[in-house]
Amino acid sequence: MSETHQEGLAILKYGILSKKCFLVLTADVGSGKTTLLQALIASLEHDVHLCVLNNPILHRDEFFSYLAKQLGLGWDGNKAMFLIEFGKMLKSCHERDERVLLIFDEAHVLPVDLLEEIRLLSNLEEKGQDVLSIFLVGQPELNERMSDDRLLPLRQRIGIRFHLSRFTLDETRQYILFRLRHAGARHFNIFSEEAIALIHKYSQGTPRLINIICDHALLTGFAESKPVIGAELIEESVDDLHFPGEQTPLPVSPPSRAKRWPWLALGGVAVVAALGIFLWWADYFR
Repeated sequence: MSETHQEGLAILKYGILSKKCFLVLTADVGSGKTTLLQALIASLEHDVHLCVLNNPILHRDEFFSYLAKQLGLGWDGNKAMFLIEFGKMLKSCHERDERVLLIFDEAHVLPVDLLEEIRLLSNLEEKGQDVLSIFLVGQPELNERMSDDRLLPLRQRIGIRFHLSRFTLDETRQYILFRLRHAGARHFNIFSEEAIALIHKYSQGTPRLINIICDHALLTGFAESKPVIGAELIEESVDDLHFPGEQTPLPVSPPSRAKRWPWLALGGVAVVAALGIFLWWADYFR
């Protein structure tokens, strides 16, 4: 993981630990947000009831049917009955010290009416329960969608925002070496420094595009019996991958202006540390 991926994962975990109800994570196309979610899911304890929706283009009834199925609740097409059962589940989880986590990936395509339905789910928590966490994850367009006047109540409930930035040149280099190492490479000078600089330039630090360029370059280098991938071979590979009509050599999304908030992660660590010290102090002087 790059520094920003480590920071993003820490913030996602903090969002659960600190019992924040709403968290928004944005990232440009191919930046690894779904992979980050998979890392989070793999780290969850058994006391977390999880529902992940990766394809949110659903009608309202389909949406509630999916939630019910994933959470083990009944669904007979009656939204009122679902809400009653969901409220009972939240109360039961509070009594057993368990949590409920709803993750909506590709949330930038969620219709406004479904975003409002998601907000209203949080109203079912009774005061002091704090068992429900809702993560909205998507491309930077999610911020534009959230600016709708009808979603003001939802915006006011978002406790954490974070944007997953692309790789720097050094992170691109480390990422390529990491992949080579795990692929079993015996030598790590397969890509020249000039080649790595061009890979970063054309991919703009997007992990998915780094993978595509390197894969194509390795295949071409093997076909041409070249033990080292140089800048010329990268240029050749990028030309081969260039889609007709694209203004840029590769389909790279424009850089997002979203800001990162590293102090959120540091704040989470500070809160947890302070809580631990307080509990130790209280137990010591009991």
